[in-house]
Amino acid sequence: MKLYVGNLPYEMTNAQFIDLFTPFGTVISAKMIIDRDSGKSKGFGFVEMSNRSEGHKVMEGLNGTRISNFILVVNEAIPRKKRGGRRM
Repeated sequence: MKLYVGNLPYEMTNAQFIDLFTPFGTVISAKMIIDRDSGKSKGFGFVEMSNRSEGHKVMEGLNGTRISNFILVVNEAIPRKKRGGRRM
């Protein structure tokens, strides 16, 4: 199950991000979104848990929790729609 995690502290490292989810089960992948120009976190990321049950545990356990004055938002990720290519 893939989850969107928003309102992350900007100083959070990717290792700290992953550590948030390991108590809830097996993390398949975890990625904080980083600004290309500044190299700093954009304040959100995505995590994929090994199954829906673990994903729901993450949502119940972390959604609304406070980390460094930031209240986390954790929801099921919505798949991106395919975008058409540029036409010239």
